[in-house]
Amino acid sequence: MRSLDQWLAYQAQVHPQTIDLSLDRLRVVLDRMRWRQPQIPVITVAGTNGKGSVSALCESILSAAGYRVGTFTSPHLRDYRERMRIHDGYPSVAGLVAAFEKIEAARGDVALTFFEYNTLAALLLFESAQLDAWILEVGMGGRLDAVNVVDPDVAVVVSIGLDHQEYLGDSIEAIAREKAGIFRKGITAVIGGREPSLVLESVARTVGAPLKRLAIEYNYILEGSGWRFRGTRWDLPLLPAPALKGDIQFANAATALAALEEIPRLKVSAAAVAQGLERVRLPARYQVIKPRAAPAWILDVAHNPDAARVLARNLAAAEFLGRTYAVCGILADKDAAAIAAILCDSVDAWWCASIDGARGRPGEDLAQAVRAEVTVPVHAADSVAAACAAAAAAANSRDRIVVFGSFHTVGPALDWLEAAGLLPPAALPEYTSPLREV
Repeated sequence: MRSLDQWLAYQAQVHPQTIDLSLDRLRVVLDRMRWRQPQIPVITVAGTNGKGSVSALCESILSAAGYRVGTFTSPHLRDYRERMRIHDGYPSVAGLVAAFEKIEAARGDVALTFFEYNTLAALLLFESAQLDAWILEVGMGGRLDAVNVVDPDVAVVVSIGLDHQEYLGDSIEAIAREKAGIFRKGITAVIGGREPSLVLESVARTVGAPLKRLAIEYNYILEGSGWRFRGTRWDLPLLPAPALKGDIQFANAATALAALEEIPRLKVSAAAVAQGLERVRLPARYQVIKPRAAPAWILDVAHNPDAARVLARNLAAAEFLGRTYAVCGILADKDAAAIAAILCDSVDAWWCASIDGARGRPGEDLAQAVRAEVTVPVHAADSVAAACAAAAAAANSRDRIVVFGSFHTVGPALDWLEAAGLLPPAALPEYTSPLREV
């Protein structure tokens, strides 16, 4: 019998390609397992950026309303089980292994990708967990993403940007068309972002999906320290600001509410909305850690130009007088030069870290790309841990260190912060305790 680690290593080798977008293989395996579409509400969330925040906001609000929610996201930071949140806990190792064994028995000669194993396991675990709602975050694109085997009750596209062009197309229009592949006839298509996407709107109309667009069918209005949501069914004044940092989170929260109000069988009170907004947690989205007598650490998985612009705005908006140092690790298939150019005025020195794996990038290679875009010192490091240690040694208590570029950067940085004793006591339960199994 394989252990969980052995299963994960095995799954990475079953398919000859790391990424092979298709729904055909999953449908074959699901048919063999006699799987049926869920009979409870499903929210599918796609987008270049913001889908993790919208998913977390939906989960937090529904949980505050008393519902048991399954949330599937990817990738993970420190523990594989982060991908499959079941109500207020995570799947047990035994439960995951049992799901993998069932998938393996059904797949026969069908070569599944690592992400397809993830998705199938989540569907099996959610099916047996007696949940009230599922929230499924698309991994890449939408039309051919594994998550799209599930028919949603509401489909959300948060944003459109240039990312994964080698798989989704080299234009905003092509990428929008792929993400619009989650739309269904008669199922509301919620579109986030204030810039209209004619492609998203065209696809929605073609398939017969009712349109719901930010600043048109729904909107948010800032009111003092709070805000107001106005949708097609709900009008909620005096809402607290989302606990997630950054002004973009008001738009993400409005998008989450626009999706939730489209599922009337899930009764959600204004009090539950407020509580969910205040309690929402999502590590590595402008997450600030402030150890005593040490520089502040800001963790953000920003890994493409649009996300870098949001990070730059957040850094500029913070009241801060010290220096800003960057620990940066970016995968080889990302536009590192564009990210560096966007953040060039925000950072006083860079430490570029190597990332291992098939899509990894050596620190020195990344440093060369960054040096071409900035005029401040740029250093290379063999690992994220080495980059964190070097940046921490150069900084003082008035400075801040921004760790960004990938989940594969922020996860190891959290490990390093824990080992260095720099996580404050308030953060220990959230970031370093064992996951609660269900």
